[in-house]
Amino acid sequence: MTESRYTIVLGDDHHLMVEALRTALSANHHVVAVAYTATEILAAVRDHCPDLLLLDLSLPERNGLELIPEVRMLSPRTRIVVVTMHLDRLLAERALAAGAGGFLPKDAGLEELEGTMRAVMGGATSISPRVPTSLNPVALTAAHAALVQLTPRQHEIIRLIAKGLTSQDIASRLGLSERTIAFHRANIRTRLGVDSTLGLMRYAVLLQLNQMDSAGARPAETGGVG
Repeated sequence: MTESRYTIVLGDDHHLMVEALRTALSANHHVVAVAYTATEILAAVRDHCPDLLLLDLSLPERNGLELIPEVRMLSPRTRIVVVTMHLDRLLAERALAAGAGGFLPKDAGLEELEGTMRAVMGGATSISPRVPTSLNPVALTAAHAALVQLTPRQHEIIRLIAKGLTSQDIASRLGLSERTIAFHRANIRTRLGVDSTLGLMRYAVLLQLNQMDSAGARPAETGGVG
């Protein structure tokens, strides 16, 4: 048994994963809702204000990184643990910077998950030790080579994507239609060779890092437990 019983929302579009998690957690916690899309996740958080949201990154409509700040605004008391198949240091640091408290692989055991939830509920941050401790310099070089193919307008849009802005936000900021932004996003994905919004977000963050490096700044190291 765990020392504390938490209220939990599960946000993941893989039904088997959600059911497995619900079964595993229900013995010691109260799973108040399951949600399979970004819209459902935000609605569940708004309706239940849970202690914890266990959040996947790859979702229909929008990626989990974009949702984290919105969840924190909807329910500041809710702590977020990202549970994902993407063992990527850049995504882990981005998730914590956006407001998540923990970052775990989907194949984590129940003991590791429970430990992460306790740490996060106690105010700590936690990144699984299986997440690489540094960024791959070869991948960064390849990403830079891909990013230089973008037009100035596409660079402008991907910088706004890195800040977590939605297509509607970007359209408003640039005085363009959402349809035009959608067209640009599709072209950017084609040029970069990515097939998901999460892949696009990763390139957007890499662009930020490249610009910080060019300016002589370095992103801060992310600490954590476990």
